[in-house]
Amino acid sequence: MKTISITGSSGFVGTNLKNLFESKGFKVIGIKRDDLKDIKKLTHIIESSNIVINLAGANIISRWSESYKKILFASRIDTTQALIEAMHNAEEKPELFISTSAVGIYKNLKCYDEESFEYEDDFLGKLCKTWEDEALKAEELNIRTAIFRFGIVLGKGGALAKMITPFKLGLGGIIGNGKQGFSFIHLEDLLRAYMFIYENKNLNGIFNLTSPESTTNFALTKTLGKALSRPTVLPVPEFILKMIFSEGAKVLTDGQCVRPKRLLGNGFKFKFNTIEDAINNLCK
Repeated sequence: MKTISITGSSGFVGTNLKNLFESKGFKVIGIKRDDLKDIKKLTHIIESSNIVINLAGANIISRWSESYKKILFASRIDTTQALIEAMHNAEEKPELFISTSAVGIYKNLKCYDEESFEYEDDFLGKLCKTWEDEALKAEELNIRTAIFRFGIVLGKGGALAKMITPFKLGLGGIIGNGKQGFSFIHLEDLLRAYMFIYENKNLNGIFNLTSPESTTNFALTKTLGKALSRPTVLPVPEFILKMIFSEGAKVLTDGQCVRPKRLLGNGFKFKFNTIEDAINNLCK
C-alpha cells in the first residue's frame, strides 16, 4: 500500500485530496502542526511516505497587518523548510514531493504561462517565489518535485461558498471595474491533476493549476448571478475592500490571467474549461 503524507490535510483542498487518495487505496497521513515542530517525528513520517503533499498556509484572504504577514510567511516558508529538513534526514526518501504556490506570483499585465517570468514585486509575489524556492530544494535530494500554482479553486465549499451567500441575497456584484483577471480551477480538475502528476513519472517542475480559459471578475459575477437567478447590480468599490483587508485587498482587486500550458502540453484533459462549465456544474 502506498502512503501519502499531507500538510494542511484538514483544509478544503486537503480534505478532498485525502478522500480521493483513500478511495484509490492509498494510506493518508495528515501532518499536524506539532509534527512540524518535532523534526525527529516528522522525519519518521517522511520515511514512511511515498508521496508528500504540502498544502499548509494561513488564509490569504484576510487583513494583512504586519503581524498577519508574518503568519502568512511562517505558515508557508517555515513549514516547507521543516519538510525539506526531514527529507534530508530521511534514510528512505519519498518518490514525489508536490508543494503549493499561487498565480499571485505573476504580474497582471497580460496572460501568463509557466514559461513567463514576469513576477510581481510585492509581498504576495515575493512570498510565492520564496515558497517555491524552498520547495525546489527537494530536487537536490533527488526527489521528483512539482510545484502547483493554484488559481481560485471552485468547489462545493471553499471560496465559492463565501461568494454565493451575498449573491443569493441579491447583493452580488462586480469588484471595482470588473476587468481584473480571474483564473480558476474546478476542484474536480485540481484533484485529477494531482493524480495525473503522480501517474506520469516523468513530470516535474512548475504547473499552473488553472482552467484553460481564464475569465474576468465581471464574467464570473454575471455567470454566478445567472446560475442563481439573482441580480448582480451592486458593485463593490475597491476602497471598501481596502478598508477591510488593507494590502490584502489586492487578492480580490488585482487578479491574474494565467494558462496551464504544461498540463495541456502533457496531455491533461480538463473537464471544466470555462467559468460557465464550472459554475453551472457547482450550482446545480
